[in-house]
Amino acid sequence: MRNMSELKESPIITIERRKAVTIIISAIIVAVALGGGLMKVGSGFAARVTDGITVTGSAKASATADNAAWTLSVQQAAPKVANAVTAVGVGINKLTDYLTTGGIALTSIELGPVSTYSNAEYINGNATGRILSYNASRDLTVRTKDVQLVKRLSQGIGTLLQQGVNVNNNGPQYYISTLPALRPQLLQDAVKDAKVRAIALTAGVGGTVGNVLSVKSGPFQVTTPDSTNTSDVGAYDTSTIEKTVTATVSVTFKTTK
Repeated sequence: MRNMSELKESPIITIERRKAVTIIISAIIVAVALGGGLMKVGSGFAARVTDGITVTGSAKASATADNAAWTLSVQQAAPKVANAVTAVGVGINKLTDYLTTGGIALTSIELGPVSTYSNAEYINGNATGRILSYNASRDLTVRTKDVQLVKRLSQGIGTLLQQGVNVNNNGPQYYISTLPALRPQLLQDAVKDAKVRAIALTAGVGGTVGNVLSVKSGPFQVTTPDSTNTSDVGAYDTSTIEKTVTATVSVTFKTTK
């Protein structure tokens, strides 16, 4: 028969068994901790859902532009660059006369530099080194608060074209200087609109709306009247004198049952 010392486990087996027990206990502790943490996180999300409601509110106001910026360009082409530049100068003088005679102050007119470039000849996609003609152009910008005068003059710019003046007209741009004054009231009205919507939503489930938990303002939209166009970064239409300014807010209210 084997004596008692032979029946005892070897030291190596004992150490390995202790390691295994330690690993199992550690795994159980981690599992319990994770389970408890997830329960707390889950209950937190539930509290946010049941204790608050987030609503978007909006408000609109009509505004009339009180500033105009109108850039026009005179262009001419000629076999020689000097002739092209001279022709542009003649066209700019006629354009200036048209504007000042129509009521634009000379101090409201700003002239840009003369630009020139050559039109090279190409045959089968290869430059021949020959210059066919030269183009010259010059910008003229009108800045004024008389938006109605600018509108009227822009509609009659065709008379210069009939005189042979090559005028490029992209149309005036109209701006409102009262936007900073409009923002505070529009934001207040948008928050009120959000609360009305929140009350309507919670009333259906027997809830009530409490204090504001958070407010986030969206970008302002300056559009043509009755426009539905919006932009994530804010829109600013400059094509019309009459405009609509829209403010949006996202408001989270505390709710109770």
